[in-house]
Amino acid sequence: MSVLRIGNASGFYGDRFAAWREMLDGGELDVLTGDYLAELTMLILGRDRMRDPSLGYAKTFLRQAEGVLGTALERGVTLVTNAGGLNPAGLADAIRSLGDRLGLQVRVGYVEGDAIQRPDALTANAYLGAFGIAACLDAGADVVVTGRVTDASLAVGPAIARFGWTRDDLDALAGATVAGHLIECGAQVTGGNFSFFTELPDGGHRPGFPIAELHADGSSVLTKHPGTGGAVTVETVTAQLLYEVGGPDYLGPDVVTRLDTVRLEQEGPDRVRVSGVRGTPPPDTLKVGVNNLGGFRNSMTFVLCGLDIPAKAALVRGQIEESVGTEGLEFTLARTDHPDTGDTEAASALLHVHLRDGDKSRAGRTFSAAAVELALASYPGCTLTTLPGDATPYGVFTADAIAQDAVEHVAVLPSGERVPIPPPTVTGGLQGAPVQHEALTGGPSLPATRRGPLGELVGARSGDKGGDANLGVWARTDATWPWLRDWLTVERLAELLPETAALTVERYELPNLRAVNFVIRGLLGQGVAASTRFDPQAKALGELLRSRVVDLPTEVPA
Repeated sequence: MSVLRIGNASGFYGDRFAAWREMLDGGELDVLTGDYLAELTMLILGRDRMRDPSLGYAKTFLRQAEGVLGTALERGVTLVTNAGGLNPAGLADAIRSLGDRLGLQVRVGYVEGDAIQRPDALTANAYLGAFGIAACLDAGADVVVTGRVTDASLAVGPAIARFGWTRDDLDALAGATVAGHLIECGAQVTGGNFSFFTELPDGGHRPGFPIAELHADGSSVLTKHPGTGGAVTVETVTAQLLYEVGGPDYLGPDVVTRLDTVRLEQEGPDRVRVSGVRGTPPPDTLKVGVNNLGGFRNSMTFVLCGLDIPAKAALVRGQIEESVGTEGLEFTLARTDHPDTGDTEAASALLHVHLRDGDKSRAGRTFSAAAVELALASYPGCTLTTLPGDATPYGVFTADAIAQDAVEHVAVLPSGERVPIPPPTVTGGLQGAPVQHEALTGGPSLPATRRGPLGELVGARSGDKGGDANLGVWARTDATWPWLRDWLTVERLAELLPETAALTVERYELPNLRAVNFVIRGLLGQGVAASTRFDPQAKALGELLRSRVVDLPTEVPA
C-alpha cells in the first residue's frame, strides 16, 4: 500500500500499438493508463461522430484492449484511459461487450460531464479533474473510461483512490499532477524526442514506456521496466516537465501546481526522484477546448531549381493570383537550395502555396488545376511535388473557460449508479498573471570567444497549446545555468528565431530545473488543424534554437 506503480502505454492517438502488451508483460504494475486525446484528436473524433453518432471514441484502444484485457484482470492491473473522447459511455459499452465476447467479467466505470452545449461548435469540452476517476476506482472498477479530463488526471485519480486524499491535500495532489504530466506523453520522458538522444544507451531506438512510483505524500520516482530502451535521467525528466507548460503556476481543475518547487534527483540507474512539489487551490473555472470547422484548404508545392529563385517564386505567385484571386492564398518560400551543387534536389527551393476558403470548389480543383496548368507556362524547370487534388476540411481550435460549478461532473460506477462529483469549495488559482522574469539585457560578464551551436550547452523541448507555442530550454550543468539565465532574453530569442519578433513572448524562470520557458503567443495561428506552418505543432522549434551558432563562453565547457 505504500507505493502505487502507475505505468503509461499511450501518449497520443496513434502511439505504439504494442505498448499495452509490453507494459503488462514487462513487470509489476498497479495501474496502466493511456492518453489518447489532444486538441487535434477531439476534432478527428468530432468528425467521426458526424458520420456515425455511435462513434466519437478512440477505436484503437478497443483493439488494443482485446489483446490485454484478460491479462490485466488476471494480474489485478487497473486500466484507466481517456480514450472515451466524445463518447465515454459508448466506449464503456464496447468494453463490456468485448469482455462478454472474451468470456471475461469486467467491471467498467466511466466519467462524463465534460461535454459543453455549444450549438455553434463541432466539439466543446471542459477539462475535468481526477475525483470522478477515483470514485469509479473506489467502486471496484477494473477499467475506467473518461472523456476530456486533464492528461495528468489519469494518474492523479488512482492516487486519490489509493491514498484517500481529499481536496485539501493540495501538495499531494500537486505532486501526483507532476507525475501524471511526466508519464502522460509516453516514451517522451524515457528518451523519446530527447535533445541528446545520441547519448542514450540504445541511441534512442526504442525507448520503453514510463512508470511513476507514487507515494502517499505525492512524491514519486520515475522509472521504466528493466531491459527496455531509452533512459530515465534528470535531463529526460526535465525535458518532459518543460513540455507544453506556461508559467510556474500550472493550472488544473483540482490544484494549481507550482512547477518552481519541483526537485529532481537521480536516485539510481533509470530512477529519478520527484519531490518538494507544492500546490495551491485550483481556479474557480475550467478550461474549455472548442473545435469548429473553419472551411476548406488545399496545398500545392513548386520546385524552383538553380538561379533566380526569388524571381521564379514571384512569377508563380502572380500567375496563381491571376487565376484564382488573392483571398485566402498563402505563399511560403523555403530556401532549401544550395549554390553550385551537382544535385538537383540540393539545388532546389520549395514554394508552398496554400489556399483556405469557405468554398470547397475554389479551394479544391479550381486551385489545384490552376497550379498544374502552369507546368509548361511558367518559370524554367517548372515542376511540382503534388498532384492536383480536392480540398479537405480544416478545424479551428479556441480555448474558453467555464465556472467549475456550472459543469455536471459525474462518475458512472460499474453498477450503473451515477455519482455527482462536487466542485472544489476552496478556489484561488492565480493571483494575477504569472510573474515573468526578464534576463539581463547586457548578458553575463563571461568572455564569449568560442563560436558554436547553442545546443552544445543546452537542451530544449517545445510544443503547442492551441495557437500558442512553448519553448523550454535547460542548462546541462550548474556552471551553465547562470550564463543561460542572463543571456537568453526575449530580445535574443527574437534574434535567433525571427518569426517570434513580432509576437507577444512571455519568459519564465525555473531555477530548480536550470531552465527558462518561453510562451510564444499566436505562433501557430488558429491551432494545428488550421496551420499551414511547416512545423504546425512547434515540435521542432527547440531544435531549431539549439542549432543556431552563437558566441559561447569559453569558461563553460560543452
